[in-house]
Amino acid sequence: MATEIYRDAWGIPHLRAGSAAELAHAQGLVTARDRAWQLEIERHRAQGTSASFLGGSALAWDRFARQARVDDTARRCFADLERRDPGTARWVRAYVDGVNEGLAGSTAPEFARTGLTPGRWEPWTPLGVWLATHILFAGFPAKLWREQVAAHLDADAIGLFAADGPGTSGSNGWLVGGERTVTGQAVIAGDPHRWIEDPGVYQQIHLSCPEFDVVGLAVPGVPGIAHFGHTGTVAWAITNAMADYQDLYRERLRRTGAGVEALGPDGVWRRASRHTETVEVAGEKPVEVEIIETDRGPVIIGGPEGIDGDPAGLAYDGDLAGLACGGDPAGLAYDGGQADPADPARPVDPARPVDPPRPVDPPRPAAPAAPVPPPMAISLSYPPRVTGDLGFGALLPLLRARRVADVDRAFDRWAEPVNVVQAADTEGGVLHRVAGRVPVRADANSLRVVPAWEPGHEWQDWHVPPRAGLTDGVAVMANQRGPAEPLGVEFAPPHRADRIAALLAGKQRWSAADMPALHTDTHLASASPLLDHLDALDDLTPEAAALRDRLRGWDRRMDAGSADAALYAAVRGAVVRRLAAHPAFAALTTPPAYPEVFQPWLALVPRVGFALEHLLRAEDLYGIDRPAAVRAAVEEVALRPPAGVWGDTHRLAPWRALEPEQPYDEPGLSGDHDCVLCTSGVPGLTDRAARGPAARYVWDLARREDSRWVVPLGASGVPGSPHHRDQLPLWLAGDLVPVVTDWTRLKKETDV
Repeated sequence: MATEIYRDAWGIPHLRAGSAAELAHAQGLVTARDRAWQLEIERHRAQGTSASFLGGSALAWDRFARQARVDDTARRCFADLERRDPGTARWVRAYVDGVNEGLAGSTAPEFARTGLTPGRWEPWTPLGVWLATHILFAGFPAKLWREQVAAHLDADAIGLFAADGPGTSGSNGWLVGGERTVTGQAVIAGDPHRWIEDPGVYQQIHLSCPEFDVVGLAVPGVPGIAHFGHTGTVAWAITNAMADYQDLYRERLRRTGAGVEALGPDGVWRRASRHTETVEVAGEKPVEVEIIETDRGPVIIGGPEGIDGDPAGLAYDGDLAGLACGGDPAGLAYDGGQADPADPARPVDPARPVDPPRPVDPPRPAAPAAPVPPPMAISLSYPPRVTGDLGFGALLPLLRARRVADVDRAFDRWAEPVNVVQAADTEGGVLHRVAGRVPVRADANSLRVVPAWEPGHEWQDWHVPPRAGLTDGVAVMANQRGPAEPLGVEFAPPHRADRIAALLAGKQRWSAADMPALHTDTHLASASPLLDHLDALDDLTPEAAALRDRLRGWDRRMDAGSADAALYAAVRGAVVRRLAAHPAFAALTTPPAYPEVFQPWLALVPRVGFALEHLLRAEDLYGIDRPAAVRAAVEEVALRPPAGVWGDTHRLAPWRALEPEQPYDEPGLSGDHDCVLCTSGVPGLTDRAARGPAARYVWDLARREDSRWVVPLGASGVPGSPHHRDQLPLWLAGDLVPVVTDWTRLKKETDV
């Protein structure tokens, strides 16, 4: 049969073909037509070449992508896929062929604006896109933050700042078993929380061939439907498990005549791979990047001479014990022979007579030398780089799944990011498990940067992914300490999960149509610590007392139209700024000279903002007078209260690689970072929301046609298209688009 492309009323593509390979080709083709600019942005990001047309603003990412070996890892993983699973490799190639065909005729306006011509995708490019999209999901830069906190405060302070911090991604998801639904069949619903991008990070799509018929949310640039799908008889969804599966190693490096060597845990210096790459930067001079990889992994911070802006290794905050010999306590860096006492830098000439020793005064004890840290160099170890497997072997089995057991077996092949999976089928089967690879290693690896030269930090094996069941017929996942707890360090606060569970407990029988009420819930449980401090204040000015009394009566809902929510957010922001400015945290105000890409994890104000409830509830906070800080914040806001409502400042702020020539007037939003409706600003810094629900879905196992979904903007990535932003009003209102699977209700676009 010919491959057919259909569209529904929202421009969502529905593809029908005679084989999985033909369908993959069509998926690549239609994605390139709908998202050409987005696909090229993602390809360049995976290759570390985006600064070549976006300029210096993209250089930090390109440098990281090169040093982390993203493209090279994708190549390795595709080569491994060809060996282990040639059928999936051919399927990926078919998708890439479709992308290249679609890009060849692209007229996306961004190409003309930047002078960029669409390039050629390679068979491993989808793997590179996947890795580049998810390499920061485990939040390994948080280990750099913990180093700072432990060095400048103490190790106990690490827990005070634990929170779902900046740069991480989360989601809500819940499964309601058939015994708790009106149809007797399960319902799965939720929303992934990610950076809101334009075009969106998820693509609604319908894929049909004799082997399978699946609707779901695809990642543009990657074939199939990985995260959220419904085959008609089984459906699945994921959230970020918040697992820790990437390690940072502090390396000791030295240059030799042959290149660079790294000191291993056995005390032996071993050759590290090394080469240089040139990053082209639009409008600026090219930048040379040194690429070094040790036995642990690629060096992503610093090098043999340290880090730019910190050549002496002053950013080192670890254990300085044993470093009095300039970072080489065993003298292992010395390559010469016996030292000449008269000139330690020159070896002894055995033919030259040595004068007998002369009597001298007894030496006076020298003052102990201050420890000298080694130059800064940190390597990253992450599973696909270690194993050569990115988990793409799971993608086709997911599409072919008919029952929960099929989904379960497919996710046994999953690699990263590590997710919590929920699934249900029409025979009453349910699944609630963790999927992905987490290494077995010392506990210290999960907490901080560990020394590569010390034994005991090597990866030993892989954890068996935990499993869980349903409680009272439901399972809730919202990045809290759930089944993945043994695999992680920091998790999201429990507020979203607790709120969803409480709402589900409020009614015995649920339907698919009921679910948007949960998606859009705006109750903010994390407001309690600040409101408790506020409630205890007295001797306020009349204006501040009136503000306190008003917030006492607030319903704690972060609705866009709420003036009280705006007042609360203003007080919260003022408290965050005052705590962050306290001298007790002064050493944390200036991050070390780490690369720019890691700075969001190291900025003090966001850290205080996201950990505010911990900081306000701690028994002691390094002598900080928190009631005084809250009092000053309330008085400040009482003098200059916000003029409007929460939605006036809490507005959508999508990320775009290239800003539009005519800026959009982005809407105000309900919700907050600890609401089920998780629209995240950065308390104390900005109310604008760059993160939020990147899609919403409701999978109905009784009738797939009763399923619903929505994305923040639209199905098309082409500015000016009628489907570029047509779903935005529905997304704002909490409404959903019907999932259409009846081909007679679709409009045929073309045969390919």
